[in-house]
Amino acid sequence: MHLTAENLAARRGEDLIFVNISFHLAAGEALVLTGRNGSGKSTLLRVVAGLLRPEKGTVIFRDEGSPQDRHPGEASHYLGHRNAMKNELTVVENLDFWRSFLGNPNAAGLPIEDAAEAVGLSGITHLPFGYLSAGQQRRFAFAKLLVAHRPIWILDEPTAALDASADRLLAGLIETHLAEGGIVLAATHQPLGLKNVQELKMTGFAGADHGVWG
Repeated sequence: MHLTAENLAARRGEDLIFVNISFHLAAGEALVLTGRNGSGKSTLLRVVAGLLRPEKGTVIFRDEGSPQDRHPGEASHYLGHRNAMKNELTVVENLDFWRSFLGNPNAAGLPIEDAAEAVGLSGITHLPFGYLSAGQQRRFAFAKLLVAHRPIWILDEPTAALDASADRLLAGLIETHLAEGGIVLAATHQPLGLKNVQELKMTGFAGADHGVWG
């Protein structure tokens, strides 16, 4: 299993925010994006996830189960700044939707109650999502990664404004995912406590357009 990006460039508005970004990740490997606010971390994640079109370059995913290269968005969980849950639905209803929408019948995820236990919140999945605290909501967003198996996790500031226990919780989930042969691409301002990860420091706007097609 491989995730490969070659010579990616992307815009924010009229300006190039980055150019010539390349990386390669195999099963069990992680890449952490660092850099100041506005340096292009979120933009790069959205390009890899297929949510934004690159100005230039390619990003592909290949695994043993598919003879052809695929876009990684087809095999990814994307966890952005928002939790992507409906407040009026219960936790079970939210997670059941994501399990159905993102799930793979050939690689089932955890049952919902098991995923809730894994994020330290068993016994409250019957509650409407909107009734929960911000920290509980974020933990259940982590559970979304568990109920539907997808080999690539794309995480944008996953523990922003959360306490140290939530940081450790997510680090443990990521370590397990990597140990099982998954791939992780994450942007963060603070260490995630991971071992043996690659790091890519984003530096911000690339400047003049000349050379992007070179």
